[in-house]
Amino acid sequence: MGAQLRVYKRRIQAVTATKKITKAMEMIAASRIVKAQRKVSASMPYAAELTRAVTAVATGSTTKHPLTTEAEAPARAAILLITSDRGLAGGYSSNALKAAERLRERLAAEGKEVDAYIVGRKGVAYYGFRERKVAESWTGFTDSPEYSDAKRVAAPLIEAIQKDTAEGGVDELHIVFTEFVSMMTQNAVDDRMLPLSLDKAAQESTEKGEILPLFDFEPSAEDVLDALLPRYVESRIYNALLQAAASEHAARRRAMKSATDNAGDLIKSLSRLANAARQAEITQEISEIVGGAGALSDASAGSDK
Repeated sequence: MGAQLRVYKRRIQAVTATKKITKAMEMIAASRIVKAQRKVSASMPYAAELTRAVTAVATGSTTKHPLTTEAEAPARAAILLITSDRGLAGGYSSNALKAAERLRERLAAEGKEVDAYIVGRKGVAYYGFRERKVAESWTGFTDSPEYSDAKRVAAPLIEAIQKDTAEGGVDELHIVFTEFVSMMTQNAVDDRMLPLSLDKAAQESTEKGEILPLFDFEPSAEDVLDALLPRYVESRIYNALLQAAASEHAARRRAMKSATDNAGDLIKSLSRLANAARQAEITQEISEIVGGAGALSDASAGSDK
């Protein structure tokens, strides 16, 4: 019985140590969510105004440009998938991967070849395990992205959208990331970045009560779109990286809170088992003492006769 009690005590100590770790990780993730939310909020106005400006330029001219012109027969598409570098975040990365798989199947059903661009070690590992080709990958910054990271990710994508498909270019650019809705809700979404859907952008502006401004283009509308293209792609990717980072921290906080609560429940259960084992051990010792005392009493009574 003593051996069983020692086993329970060792397990309680191990689970208690684990609980301290998960609690610390929960607090760290909670503190980082606030900072990530501020960055998301700060990036939204710039991205919105840039999209509005691009829409105004495109609708005010007849220039054909990769930013706004649909290919007659799109044959190749690029998917930028944003996952995490670290685990212990519940289903955060797996949900993004599932969304990317659904998008990949949909594009393949439309007869398009798909090039994968991956952000985060989880996505890289997923594609590597399945021996799938990855055009480009980036790791090491998913929990705290900077604008320089967005520029680095955007560069090969901008180059691909500007090339002809015969030279390895793409006709469409899609992005899959986890949208931060609230502390409790984060949704894996896919969105087409390029070509920009002018009807959708104009409709969103109308719903917000905005009027698209009229511009005079110097030196030309095409030159303006050439200048706006990298800024637009970079801002969209940066906003997606920030939302994904906030979602990752929220998912990790929720996962660590669940782990901490489960550890607490397990400690209570093990403590009850340990107490029961201790009581059984004490009861057995008392029984042995009483039995020994009875045996001595019987022996003494027999010797007196």
